[in-house]
Amino acid sequence: MAHSVMGMIGLAVMGKNLARNIAGKKIPICVYNRSYEKTQSFLSDIALDEQVRPYVVGVECVRSFVASLSRPRAIMIMVKAGAATDETIAQLLPYLEEGDIVIDGGNAHFSDTLRRSTECAARGIRFVGCGVSGGEEGALRGPALMPGGSREAYDVIAPIFETIAAHVDGEPCCAYIGPDGAGHYVKMVHNGIEYGDMQLICEVYHLMRDVLGLGASDIGDVFSAWNEGELDSYLIEITARIMRAVDPHTGVPLVDVILDRAGQKGTGVWTSVHALELGMPLSIITSSVFARMLSAQYDERHAAGKVLEGPRVPPIDRSARDGWIEQLRQALYVSKICSYAQGFAQLRVAAQSFGWDLPFVAIAKLFRGGCIIRARFLRDIAQAFEAHPQLTNLLLHDQFRDACASYQSSWRAVVSLGVQHGIPLPALSASLAYYDAYRSTRLPANVLQAQRDFFGAHTFERIDRPGSFHHEWT
Repeated sequence: MAHSVMGMIGLAVMGKNLARNIAGKKIPICVYNRSYEKTQSFLSDIALDEQVRPYVVGVECVRSFVASLSRPRAIMIMVKAGAATDETIAQLLPYLEEGDIVIDGGNAHFSDTLRRSTECAARGIRFVGCGVSGGEEGALRGPALMPGGSREAYDVIAPIFETIAAHVDGEPCCAYIGPDGAGHYVKMVHNGIEYGDMQLICEVYHLMRDVLGLGASDIGDVFSAWNEGELDSYLIEITARIMRAVDPHTGVPLVDVILDRAGQKGTGVWTSVHALELGMPLSIITSSVFARMLSAQYDERHAAGKVLEGPRVPPIDRSARDGWIEQLRQALYVSKICSYAQGFAQLRVAAQSFGWDLPFVAIAKLFRGGCIIRARFLRDIAQAFEAHPQLTNLLLHDQFRDACASYQSSWRAVVSLGVQHGIPLPALSASLAYYDAYRSTRLPANVLQAQRDFFGAHTFERIDRPGSFHHEWT
């Protein structure tokens, strides 16, 4: 007999933890996995959990799974993005009825969500593409949720989603984002901002380690202190903890024995690629993507390091360390502002392109908890959009404009320090270049346009009269 108000397909780490989260809130849920052994293992894991087990049912086949759900059925899919998601939807459709709701909570590309929304709508099925952020811990204890798709479908599932989401200041980190692919698009840009945040922190660490000569434990103390102020964020917090972790095999800081070859799952690339398609300057996030790619060229870098020389400069005097640490803090903060400014600017242009009315205040608020980029200053971003709903760029808001003005001497000094010592700072330098370009009333693109007209007759505009012009250069 139907009794579960929610269904979960996929019992890998995220699916299992979301299911536990839902059941822990006393919401009856039915779980299904392609491999029944995984379903049995999950049921065994929670057998002694008196807060969870009474609210979970596990089944062996899709037909039984669908039959166990109250109507309108709400089914969340947590399987690998791409073909596996399409296969799962195809297995469900023969058993679903008009008005039922399918929720894709995977890291889907927003274009796939656009397609799936259309395909499901043609069969009377309401589709929700939901970004889920926070990793396995967030899924269990409260994620940030970014649902997009059918508004009517969201209204049905909102009581569940707003209950299981993280909460900040009494507000759920969940909000209706917009139609079709809007939710997954916002999650994609969230992940891009995450790339930028992480790379900026890594570059500051690099300077503290190789220029200031600080050990991992001391660097951890610096990040811990920073986390008490305007840089307060999840990523700063965990970086402080990372620096203090000791390798049980060698007794040295664990971070010092981790190979400097970074991985990625592609969402940063997706963000950068679509920024190019929109014509948006997403230089900080894109530089961060490239930094990961360059780190992956591990063998090439080690071979190049034997033949390519860097600058020979004396080390920083110990007495100057505290001053540089404060300048690093200021540079990191304003670079972070620029990274978020680029991300939200891309969301604004994408919204115009797709006809979405994105709720920027709600987006900034839901980013405050549960997700990887949660940070204190997201409250300031939410307030900026509350005060100025048509704000085109966060750099134009008084608070962020003033911070950049106050900290720019430190910002410039830090980038110069990296250049002088041969330390690559792709994200820090990209943020400063973006700030300088955005505030420039006269860029050298006039020369570029002249070049294009010279070799390709592409024409140019003039500053003293309207229209397009071509000059016979030869």
